[in-house]
Amino acid sequence: MTGRLQGKKVAILATDGFEESELLKPLEALKKEGAIVEVVSPKAGEIQGFDHMKPDKKVRVDRELDRANPEDYDAIVLPGGAQNPDQLRIKPQVQKFVRAFADAGKPLAAICHAPWILIDSGLAKNRKLTSWPTIRLDLKNAGAQVVDQEVVVDQGLITSRGPDDLPAFCNKLVEEIAEGSHAGQRMKARQSEEAMRH
Repeated sequence: MTGRLQGKKVAILATDGFEESELLKPLEALKKEGAIVEVVSPKAGEIQGFDHMKPDKKVRVDRELDRANPEDYDAIVLPGGAQNPDQLRIKPQVQKFVRAFADAGKPLAAICHAPWILIDSGLAKNRKLTSWPTIRLDLKNAGAQVVDQEVVVDQGLITSRGPDDLPAFCNKLVEEIAEGSHAGQRMKARQSEEAMRH
């Protein structure tokens, strides 16, 4: 443990149907570096994790979304699993919460199917990112530049394809949070918001 993230606080936003490894591995990597990590969810109590298609461990929710303030966190992680981001992406409250991180230039990480949330939050346009293969066309249609790499970083926006990429995803996550906020992230968030209005 190097304590690189001492004093940093990170939100992991998820609900039932999250891919278990994509929540637990980043959680572990962040805590190992000294970060305070909270699992945030629109749902209270516990959320159900999945190992691909089969239900697995449950994870305790630390804070309900309506009681969470983006200003209290230094970064946000969006785990995948097909059901989890599909439920989250359409909630205006989720979109607003996620957008607040981009607007403030804070690191934002999404893996597997989670970039779906970026689309609905208006954050995919003109961004370079990667994802699970089945949602790449959705991202392209939303104006993203999609590449097939284990981890892609675009001004503090970190994306990976799936569970196999977790070691690279977690390393970049720690690195970007240690660096702090990115002016380029704020600028790109503004541009994509303007593009959505027109």
